[in-house]
Amino acid sequence: MDKPKPNCGVIGIWGIPEASTMAYLGLYALQHRGQEAAGIVSTDGKRLYRHARTGLVADVFRRRDILERLPGDMAMGHNRYSTTGGSSADNVQPLLVQDRTGPIALSHNGNLVDYWRLRRFLEEEGSLFQTSSDSELILQLVARSHGGTMSDRLMEALQMVHGAYSLVLMTKDQLIAARDPLGFRPLCIGKRDGGWVVASESCALDLLGAEYIRDVNPGEAVLMDKKGLQFLRFAKLRERRHCIFEFVYFSRPDSRVFGDNVDKTRRRLGHYLAKGHPVENVDMVISVPDSSNTAALGFSHETGIPFELALIRNHYVGRTFIEPEQRMRDFGVKIKFNPVAGVLKDKRIVVVEDSIVRGTTLKKLVSHIRNAGAIEVNVRVSSPPITSPCFYGMDFPTKDELMAAWHSVEEIREFIGADSLEYLTEEELLASVPHDNGQGYCTACFTGKYPVPIDVEDDTVKFD
Repeated sequence: MDKPKPNCGVIGIWGIPEASTMAYLGLYALQHRGQEAAGIVSTDGKRLYRHARTGLVADVFRRRDILERLPGDMAMGHNRYSTTGGSSADNVQPLLVQDRTGPIALSHNGNLVDYWRLRRFLEEEGSLFQTSSDSELILQLVARSHGGTMSDRLMEALQMVHGAYSLVLMTKDQLIAARDPLGFRPLCIGKRDGGWVVASESCALDLLGAEYIRDVNPGEAVLMDKKGLQFLRFAKLRERRHCIFEFVYFSRPDSRVFGDNVDKTRRRLGHYLAKGHPVENVDMVISVPDSSNTAALGFSHETGIPFELALIRNHYVGRTFIEPEQRMRDFGVKIKFNPVAGVLKDKRIVVVEDSIVRGTTLKKLVSHIRNAGAIEVNVRVSSPPITSPCFYGMDFPTKDELMAAWHSVEEIREFIGADSLEYLTEEELLASVPHDNGQGYCTACFTGKYPVPIDVEDDTVKFD
């Protein structure tokens, strides 16, 4: 797909019987955040048990006896899409290591921007690495810490790293969740039957029947053990920099992230798109399913133009779908989306899309929509042009591959073959998202201004 690739999803379960089963179900709800690998670590208070493999959740845990070998009332899980580190089996999370105090497991969503500097430092100090993942850096720093408790050691380690992280760490008797000081990635807390759940998105809490309590605050660690919950601050309060793309594309519409419902925010994106970028004399609004559905509904409600289901998505095409040879290249899009000719024939339409990366998929979709009988195809995008890569946990293409980095809106319109093309502006995007409690957002993929310095040699990178 011509989209930014997802980051990762984490979940932690404390004090709930059959915790590994709860983690397994939670990973199902978070499958959209990573389809490369999945894993669970559990504990019965005596030792830690791990099962992790490449593949979807249903493939990794395809046999019932796998969960039976993960006993205990505490567990953690991870869905992976690699950003830092390759996609080898060694990098599959949760990572599990043996520390001088006992076993430690870690699941991490995000990206450490000083990975190479820290890795070189640790290697020079004699550290041996088993993976190429930036998540292992945190474990290495925890192992080096001389803090009195595990929470002290983790917080000391986190003060040495920079970038985006929402993570869960587990020992035989504790579960600790933590979030970076700027709050790039979401992480929330829920309660169920006297136990606790932490998850990347609240849709996982819903599936598990857990009550949403609140988000883990930026720069905060939450310790769960037999004493209950303890909230520990390890970094000073700073202006937040939530990833605004969680609202645009990544998070499920039924989730609550950064204190607001994703569905509600995406509808506002559609409203602002319709107000600022209307289209005259069209018959219907359609979306590129599924991530654009809600913004398209917002556009339709604001304009009064009917919303129609005119593109049908094949949900059974996995990430590993093999693109055909060049002579059959269009089948790569056709197998994923099929236009409904009876709806589109002789119609003037507005296609709402959430983002354009390379533009190649949208170009083929516009062509297929025309071939299905549409006489006018206007495209409206519910985010600004993507001009810069992300270094905080999303896998965008390089700057060279980003269409909007090198081409004007008119040139992109001509390339995709639309009759008109307009994007949401940065100001309209920021007006659409919540700003309670002084919330701020990272918009680096649209502006090229990075709130945390990046450990790369690139003179096109700018820092706030």
